Parts: sequence; C-alpha cells; structure tokens
Amino acid sequence: MRINHRIRIPEVRVVDADGELIGVMPTQKAMELARERDLDLVEVAPRSRPPVCRIMDYGKYKYELSKRARKAKSRQHQIQMKEMRLRPKIEEHDYDFKAKKVRTFLEERDKVRVTVIFRGREMTHPERGEKILKRLVEDMSEVGVQEGPIRREGRNMVLMLIPKSSGGSKTPPSKAGEGDGKPSTGKRVSKTSGDRSGEKPGPVKSGPKPPAGEGPPPGPVAK
Repeated sequence: MRINHRIRIPEVRVVDADGELIGVMPTQKAMELARERDLDLVEVAPRSRPPVCRIMDYGKYKYELSKRARKAKSRQHQIQMKEMRLRPKIEEHDYDFKAKKVRTFLEERDKVRVTVIFRGREMTHPERGEKILKRLVEDMSEVGVQEGPIRREGRNMVLMLIPKSSGGSKTPPSKAGEGDGKPSTGKRVSKTSGDRSGEKPGPVKSGPKPPAGEGPPPGPVAK
C-alpha cells in the first residue's frame, strides 16, 4: 500500500476522510490537500483507473488493522504441524519421553508428523519401525487418531497423527429387555390358581355319552 510521495501516478481519484468522493485531480494537488488537514494520502485501489486514494490518518489506520487481526487470531487456534523423530532401536525411556511430547502436542490440538529414521543395515528390518509406530498409535488413542496409512519416504517411515475430536463416543445400543426402560413387546402368560406348575391346561374330558334313545339321567326331584 503506497502513501504520500510514494504514489507515482500523475492523477488519482480522491475520497476524503468521511468517505465522500472529492473527484479526480493531480496527485500533487491531492497530497497538498491531505497535508492541509494533517492527514495522509493513501492508495486504496491501485488497480482502478485512475487509482483511488483516500485522505486518512495512516498511523491510526494501521493500528486498527493490527488490532482487528489480533482479535481474530485470539478467537481461533491455528493448527500447527509438529514433528517427532524416532529410531527403530529406540530405548524404552527415550520412547516414553517422546511419547509424552507427542501427547502434549495432540492435547494442544496440533498435528504430529512422526518419522522413524533408518540407517545402514537397519533398512533390512522395516517391521521394527512399523511396530514402534503402531504402538504409538495405540498409546495415543485417547487424544489422537492416525491420519492415513503408515508410508515410506526414502529411508524413513512416516506416520501422521491428528487430534481426536472432542465429541463423546457413542454408546452401543443395548439388547432388547436389558435395562433400556422400555416395556417388553412379548405377551405375558398369566398363571391361574389351578396352573401353578406353569404347564398349559389340557383339554377338558367329558363323561360317557348316554346310549341312543335315552335321555340324560333324571336329576333330583324337587320337594
């Protein structure tokens, strides 16, 4: 952004400090107008024809821009790429120290590029590097997840870890009737007083039928 004498264009379109258009005039005259008001002539649209310049307090303008940038930056965390290097024959205490650093990076919401560096004859045993990286993925499972497969880059083996999302894990659905608070859909078979053993009652057997032509035996005669 060019200001005052750094504006080399002979003619510019001028806007005053209140945003009102003054018009097209020679650049020298526009600078004199800005100087009379103790302000600066600032080129705000250099690609326009003629370029647009505004009369303003350039120092105050830069301060306001910086203030807004700091405020926007404080509202968001910029994800950074961290790097951790391991050896295929790493000692246990070295592994614990570096794993702790990786955990810190992930807790701070940064990505981590983990590189296993092979030297000399170590290249004949790539499974050792892969074993270390898989162990690290398992150890970081609470705070991070693996991004993409483990890959080879020349003599190195590379793993990418990213922060785990803050959303809670989903609880697997419980089986029907196991403490879900919902009534069972099956029908209950009520037990009668004569069926306490839980067995289904059998068919009711009727007495012997009277011979053909005979009626039912006479009942008692009412007195």
